[in-house]
Amino acid sequence: MKRAIALGTAAFAMVAAPLAAADRSAAPVESESELVGGSLLIAALGAAAVIAAVVLIADDDDDDAVSP
Repeated sequence: MKRAIALGTAAFAMVAAPLAAADRSAAPVESESELVGGSLLIAALGAAAVIAAVVLIADDDDDDAVSP
């Protein structure tokens, strides 16, 4: 009797496991994300910061007085 119960439980587990692991379907999206342009803005600000740093570093610091 114990063997029959064990086999029945194992069979049920083998059938139920794929059903429990099935992917859920995603809900439909009504509108697009509002963060689409955010990454472009951050990239532009980063590029501007790099260019400004290069200009400041490349400056020769010629602050010598020209008049005698």
